[in-house]
Amino acid sequence: MFDFCVVGGGMVGSAMALGLANMGFKIAMIEPNIPAPFEPEQPPDMRVSAISLTSEKLLREIGAWDDIKSMRLCPYKRLSVWDKPSCRTDFNCVDIGQPHLGNIIENRLVQLGLHTVIAATEVDCYKNLKVTSITTNECASVTLEDGQIIQAKVLIGADGGHSAVRKAANIGTQGWEYSQQALGIQIKTKDGQQDITWQQFTPDGPMAFLPLYDGFGSLVWYHKATDIQYLKSLSKAKLKQHVLQHFPAELVDFEVVDVASFPLTRMHANQYFKGNTVLIGDAAHTINPLAGQGVNLGFKDVAALLSVIREELAIYERSAVLEASRYGQWFTQYEAARRKDNLIMMSAMDLLYSTFSNNHMPLKLLRNLGLKLANHAGPIKNTAMKYAMGL
Repeated sequence: MFDFCVVGGGMVGSAMALGLANMGFKIAMIEPNIPAPFEPEQPPDMRVSAISLTSEKLLREIGAWDDIKSMRLCPYKRLSVWDKPSCRTDFNCVDIGQPHLGNIIENRLVQLGLHTVIAATEVDCYKNLKVTSITTNECASVTLEDGQIIQAKVLIGADGGHSAVRKAANIGTQGWEYSQQALGIQIKTKDGQQDITWQQFTPDGPMAFLPLYDGFGSLVWYHKATDIQYLKSLSKAKLKQHVLQHFPAELVDFEVVDVASFPLTRMHANQYFKGNTVLIGDAAHTINPLAGQGVNLGFKDVAALLSVIREELAIYERSAVLEASRYGQWFTQYEAARRKDNLIMMSAMDLLYSTFSNNHMPLKLLRNLGLKLANHAGPIKNTAMKYAMGL
């Protein structure tokens, strides 16, 4: 019998499992798709995340940051957002007294770094095995495809937007799929590693650049699904020409390395827990990736849940903390700490998306004025920057 069973060993689930293991709990973690080991000569992956300073702090606290950093990452010190070149807002880490604003890291490497540390703990990892059934009675029970049955006092769903844990707990959701998709274009620039990430808004949707290590980079191009499919069908040379025709002049010379598309969805669970089951990360909420906040919200979930349990341990013995009568109390505290913040960020991204992705003249004038004023707002701009960085 485990204290906790974490279903999903991605970035958020692995951080949760490691944090709980550090507290001395008996943990099982299930991950059906273990990533390939890291080799320095490997090209960068398509899926990358902008890891905020607050997420970096959590990863340091649970002991995984050094292993992640030992592979590869790209700190970014500047961030720019604009509609047209004369109306832009520029952020710089110097203005808030930080060495950088965040790090662009391949998702796989964050996961691998966490798994490396987990391997040195007593966490029982069930790797490359799919979950076939889940029951969430007084004792949670998870059956794997090889017939193994895992039982735990508390079940944590960290298994993504199509969470089997959420469905087994009969927790409903609200949300929608956006009309646009995101095209990810991996590039190799002719310059060295950059320290700026930027995003330009157009009536057709945003276009963004995320710097990676050693001159690699990632472009994100929002577009209609039909246009995305057309762009994906092009040769690398022709796709480059389309990018050069549409992306801003800030983009340095480059070659296309790879391309992939991603659907855009918003989903929010109607509740974050039921009985002895609790949801974190994308199992509880998915967000428009406009500002790259998805995984950072998930890491905030982890930090909040760990904090609640840590406070319980300061008062009660470990066995008492895990009494069924206490689950509701600390799950309630966790949801109170996270639900409003997640909803605010989700709604803010939707507002930003709808405000900028159109060509309505009065609104266009207002948003351009807003960007100009924001760039000279001093303390207000810095406060907004700290909030976005999770500080």
